[in-house]
Amino acid sequence: MMNNIVAIVGRPNVGKSTLFNRILGRRDAIVESVAGVTRDRHYGEAEWAGRDFSVVDTGGFVPDSSDIFELAIREQATIAIDEADVIVFVVDSRDGILPVDREIADMLRRSQKRVLLLVNKCDNDKADQEAASFWELGLDEPHPISAMNGRRIGDALDAITETFPPAPSEEEEGGPLKIALIGRPNVGKSSITNALLGQDRAIVTPVAGTTRDSIDSTLKYYGEEITLIDTAGLRKRKQVHESIELYSILRTVRAIERCDVAVVVIDATVGLERQDARIIDEAGEKNKGMIICVNKWDLVEKDTMTSKKFEDSIRASIPTFDYIPIIFISAVTKQRVTKLVELAKQVNDERHKRISTSKLNDVILEAIKRQPPPSVGGHDLRINFMQQPQAAPPVFLAYTNWPDLMPENYTRYLERVIRREFGFMGAPILIVYKQKDKRKLLDQ
Repeated sequence: MMNNIVAIVGRPNVGKSTLFNRILGRRDAIVESVAGVTRDRHYGEAEWAGRDFSVVDTGGFVPDSSDIFELAIREQATIAIDEADVIVFVVDSRDGILPVDREIADMLRRSQKRVLLLVNKCDNDKADQEAASFWELGLDEPHPISAMNGRRIGDALDAITETFPPAPSEEEEGGPLKIALIGRPNVGKSSITNALLGQDRAIVTPVAGTTRDSIDSTLKYYGEEITLIDTAGLRKRKQVHESIELYSILRTVRAIERCDVAVVVIDATVGLERQDARIIDEAGEKNKGMIICVNKWDLVEKDTMTSKKFEDSIRASIPTFDYIPIIFISAVTKQRVTKLVELAKQVNDERHKRISTSKLNDVILEAIKRQPPPSVGGHDLRINFMQQPQAAPPVFLAYTNWPDLMPENYTRYLERVIRREFGFMGAPILIVYKQKDKRKLLDQ
């Protein structure tokens, strides 16, 4: 299921990035008192009252400016508006209504999108009364807030998310296996799709960035229907010159959100680049099954150790993703292309795997006995019990006396133990710590 997208727009220096950070609960965007600091759109995942959504922070919107920098900001804001389900228009209570606010309001009314008007910098009841003047913009009720101190942010989030459906668990969504082919432009994603389908479903050219939108195709695989999502390549922002490329970035993120397994395609003639690692991070953060697919393997001169050296190089570049399987294929010769589908099915099965509580604790408690958690801040950390309450993605709940103190390196140790004993190939796993409850433990 795709998250609803909320775009935050407004003229420069009204507090959009501060609001973005407030919603996400962290300082994810640069916040300065100088107009124009936020240049590119900025994405984040948020949750409110059981509803998940994506937030897009934009640069300040200046409709009439001929300045090339402000034109670029306006273009990006326009794209965010086009892609958004809900638009949050931020204005400044201290400045009142400026001509640029009226122009933005006119444009938003024409968009026919759902728009919420947030009047920022309302730090007290008097400012709230002044916010009423913004009714004049004709965008329904103005919501007074203070993004800086969090005042009335909860009320604003209630209004933003009131039409969003509660997000179902991935297990509830069901349907055919969904495989997204993601990666940089011109690595062969469309060629792989065509090789699997046996027909030219996607346009294939040697020009980077040909595929602009995500394209779904149905693959019949031994009687099973599988959805292939061929996406536009994610490109570094400084290399994005056309506005249509900006659509591609956001739509690729959406494709990752709604797939079961993300196949990160890299070019064998180039190797793993920083942008590839960022794409892997994106899929990992969304807890998707993952495969690294090295395409154009037919173009590489090989000896008996070539594939191992190539794989070792990839794993050295992304050591925290050592659980991701790597496959070498050629879309042109169709070498191992069908094995890619089989591997995706295996990864999806691993992602849905459940381990019984008794088997899990037989392994984990023995591992804890061999290597106990360290003492932190004078506290002896103990883990009494572990269970797996969820699959897809696999979540493991560990009951401990100090949940907030468990160090990251010990979590990685437990993850290695779980993977060594139970697999979970290609599937990110989450280990969550919870304060032990003696009564609950006795009931297990």
